[in-house]
Amino acid sequence: MSVTVEVQGLEVFGHHGVEEDERRDGQRFLYDVDFDVADSVLSDRIDDAVDYRDVIGIVERVSGKRSFRLLEALAAAVADAIAAELPIERVRVRVRKPDVQLPVEHTAATVERRP
Repeated sequence: MSVTVEVQGLEVFGHHGVEEDERRDGQRFLYDVDFDVADSVLSDRIDDAVDYRDVIGIVERVSGKRSFRLLEALAAAVADAIAAELPIERVRVRVRKPDVQLPVEHTAATVERRP
């Protein structure tokens, strides 16, 4: 048995995009992360859980470490880092680009990984 934990709507400013001005000037990205952990978290002890702050720190670090052209590559890099660094059973990362210059609410890419 496992428990799904969600971190939704994390806003991180990043320098990602296909266009040079997107990478130069930067823009906001919204991250939705859900991950499965062992049911040992039901102990109600933070030592048995994955701390949300660690997840947020990984997202911010990966986003700030380099510039990605594609949302797909950015989402995969975040998912890979979370899967490698935290004791999770599965992670799903969705990256939304809300300020895209298209007649849509946002564009997004989603990647799922299992360690």
